[in-house]
Amino acid sequence: MKYFVAVAEELNFNRAAERLYITQPALSRQIQQLEEAIPAVLLERNSKRVALTDAGQAFYQQALNILAQLQHAADESRLLAEGRKGSLVIGIFGSSILDFIPRVLQAFGRTHPAVEISLHPMDKDAQIQALRERRLSIGFNRLVPNEPDIEQELVRREALMLALPAKHPLAARDSIELGEVLEEPFILYPRGVRKGLTTHVRRLFADYDATPRVVQEVTDVTTSIALVAGGLGLCVVPQSTVNLRLPGVEYRALRCRGKAEIELACLYRKGDSSPILRAFLDTVRQLGSQEATPAADNRQAS
Repeated sequence: MKYFVAVAEELNFNRAAERLYITQPALSRQIQQLEEAIPAVLLERNSKRVALTDAGQAFYQQALNILAQLQHAADESRLLAEGRKGSLVIGIFGSSILDFIPRVLQAFGRTHPAVEISLHPMDKDAQIQALRERRLSIGFNRLVPNEPDIEQELVRREALMLALPAKHPLAARDSIELGEVLEEPFILYPRGVRKGLTTHVRRLFADYDATPRVVQEVTDVTTSIALVAGGLGLCVVPQSTVNLRLPGVEYRALRCRGKAEIELACLYRKGDSSPILRAFLDTVRQLGSQEATPAADNRQAS
């Protein structure tokens, strides 16, 4: 078809052969075989001129369409093979949507604009199940349990912060030691999630032989910060939460006897060789190494 299109556009076998980087006799044989295969006379030719027949004109238009479709199919296949086209379904949870994930999506979107991305809020158990059922490409969560069929990678470590009402006496400080607020009312999240931030906070209190005085347990960071703004209590949150600015809330660095930090991990199916997933993971790893939030000094001063 490409040979025929070249002749139809040049109306000269010699020029068409030069355009195709083949010899003129080889080109003539290809056109003859094409006409025999159809069968129809596509070109009128003599020693003086080459012209398209009516059948040749119709075939020329169809050939252009077919070659364009073939090129489109090749381009689509190449983009899919390179992970530059297709779809990516991402599970999200907690405060990471306030900071790290938007930056990953922005960076990935610049290099892979043809990939369609959908985000689905899910806790870690739901993410693991969705990965197993292939309803999810990748998930982001914290304190993810080890699963034999799920790969997980550390994305970054975040310092823990203390969210407190703006009028609280300790809001004037640059940092607050956990031992100073052991008796304060606390709002914990997320409720009902195994090995969640609540469990981590209770461990930090246990280092002081104390338990938090919980006044509310909520399921998401936005609700917890809204309750802090209402003066109902304090809340320990990852540093990315500081991007959630509500009137009446201040965030301060938290110091404690244990590690005042928490990990963010991405999780995906083991053995998943999807080019899009691999390209997305490259972006996650690059951004994670460049922009990981350094953990604050979390040791109690001696």
